[in-house]
Amino acid sequence: MELRHLQHFVAVAEDQHFTRAAERLLVSQSGLSASIRALERELRAPLFVRTTRRVTLTEAGRALLGEAQRVLAQVRSAHEAVAAVQGVLRGTLSLGAEQCIAGVPVAGLLAAFRRRHPDVEIRLRQAGSGELAEEVAAGRLDLAFAYRTQADTDQLRSVSLAGEPMTVLCHPAHRLAADGAVLTPHDLADEVFVDFHPDWGPRRVTDAVFAAAGVRRTVPLEVNDVHGLLDLIDENLGIAVVPRHFRHKRAALTSLPLKDAGGTEYETIALLPPAQATSPAARALMGLLETGSA
Repeated sequence: MELRHLQHFVAVAEDQHFTRAAERLLVSQSGLSASIRALERELRAPLFVRTTRRVTLTEAGRALLGEAQRVLAQVRSAHEAVAAVQGVLRGTLSLGAEQCIAGVPVAGLLAAFRRRHPDVEIRLRQAGSGELAEEVAAGRLDLAFAYRTQADTDQLRSVSLAGEPMTVLCHPAHRLAADGAVLTPHDLADEVFVDFHPDWGPRRVTDAVFAAAGVRRTVPLEVNDVHGLLDLIDENLGIAVVPRHFRHKRAALTSLPLKDAGGTEYETIALLPPAQATSPAARALMGLLETGSA
């Protein structure tokens, strides 16, 4: 099995189109098709279902995709490791992050990294913590800053970075702001909630807090960005339970402490592949973070 066959297979799987994949790889479409056919012959299984508009993965193709991505990520890491030994960090740093992650100044960290390693191409992707964990485990991301969603595995390890309690955010005219009391999940049982998509770290923490307290809640106002959440609260359309640092993003809102959270807090972690598979670029970025050089 040749690496170029795996590279061609992954490109077609990602683009779901032979022509677009060929253009991205700078190869002829006939050559790309021949490469895929050779891989299918070797594996004795069709990898794609082809139509006039797009291609989709077969069951065999889906089984191969994750393994192929991990193999290519390891090959890339090997090339970058050799370059690092020679004193020059090159290649690509593919980073994932949730929005407004606690304790990690992502923009400043990447700026410091670029100053030290100008030959490394930086790629950044925002997504929810569950998706980011899958991307790192599959080798599509070098590392990610996220909320802990699972225990470490043989394909994924975590490094704890920061932790903080959850707080209630509401409009100053809301009745909770007038009371100014320390709140429990039971005090919030009948409130209208603004919250993130269930894949986001803050939502996972809040869901866990209410589940532990045995309090059922509904989320009629669901958003995928921090400022959208704050805007809805600012219009007094609902309240939110969020990590404490969110209160600094909109000073006009009222922040109230939440107790009886069962010891649950928002924990920021770095998600990385196993140590032997971690790229030199990822190690360099973690080094900057650990030394406070951002």
